Amino acid sequence: MDQEQAQVLFNEGAVLVFLDVPVGTEFGIDYNSWNVGPNFKGVKMIPPGIHFVYYSACNSEKDSAPRTGFFYNFKHKEMVVRKWDKLTEDISSDVVTEEELNRFKENKKELDRYLGAYPYESYKKWVSLTDHLTPRLVGQLQPANEKISAVTEFISESSTTQTRRNAMDIQNGIKSSDSEDTRLPKMETKPETVIQYTQIPKHKYPSGASPSEITKYSMDSSYVLETILSERFTVNDTEILGELQFAFVCFIVGQNYDSFEQWKRLVHLLCTCEEAISNHTDLYTQFISILHFQLQEIPEDFFVDIVSQNNFLTGTLQQFFSNLESSIADDKLKRRGVKFQAYLTKIFKWDFASEADEYAPVIVEAQ
Repeated sequence: MDQEQAQVLFNEGAVLVFLDVPVGTEFGIDYNSWNVGPNFKGVKMIPPGIHFVYYSACNSEKDSAPRTGFFYNFKHKEMVVRKWDKLTEDISSDVVTEEELNRFKENKKELDRYLGAYPYESYKKWVSLTDHLTPRLVGQLQPANEKISAVTEFISESSTTQTRRNAMDIQNGIKSSDSEDTRLPKMETKPETVIQYTQIPKHKYPSGASPSEITKYSMDSSYVLETILSERFTVNDTEILGELQFAFVCFIVGQNYDSFEQWKRLVHLLCTCEEAISNHTDLYTQFISILHFQLQEIPEDFFVDIVSQNNFLTGTLQQFFSNLESSIADDKLKRRGVKFQAYLTKIFKWDFASEADEYAPVIVEAQ
């Protein structure tokens, strides 16, 4: 970054002040993370827009706790102040007063040397992975506590005389006619930690559908997609791509496994449509671009799991290219699909032309 650009970002960019963070704690923003040192007080020169901030506490043996993060829409010249709670090893829930905030703003220049600069060289990549995220969509998807956690938080049902008796029976090895599952305490995810992802309808065809429609929509997910777009994404059909990006960031950066499952569900839904492709040209044009960038960012070891697990990715993309080819979509979109298919074959050695087993593509042997 040249001096002029740095000066613009210093004057126009946002600042995140993060106080009292223990030395060694992992701290990150977007695609960059560090272990903080004794002088760390936050990050400066943050480009305005939506970013993902995350952290993991570390013990004396340098073992990291599960990652926790949150999305925040930074404004021009905004200063955001957060404090670390040593007791909970998390961001403090205490609200920073207006007086405190003004004091930090007045001392911005003195604070500057304790702030790390946002790594602007990776900003373009971040934009390519989040360009469909909007503040409204983030607010709609994020949990009530506004935190994305790598570990699911559970609560158990209230203890009763019967549950305590069952627990004692298990401890003492006493057999019961009840199954073991019914004697164990029931665990539920804390409601305030649940990401509000779109539920994919299980009913694949309209009520009163004819036998031919039932057959058609059992293979073509277009009815399910149209239902979701009309009920959930009423502003713009490409909003569903924002959720796809939200899920991707949460599982790649936030290490949240539920988000990985939602990402797979959305990719499968979009790829198994045929009728909808011709009705949503812009949606599918941008979908191809998003997949292009996402597949480049999946870590190699994780990537192998995604590809090999029930042949998910290659099999799903095979369906997509087949649906695109047989659809009545415009030629420009079809050409884009052909180029994407050729790119995947070249970079990942996937051969979508061969159908060795059912409809699953085979892997091309590297020469």
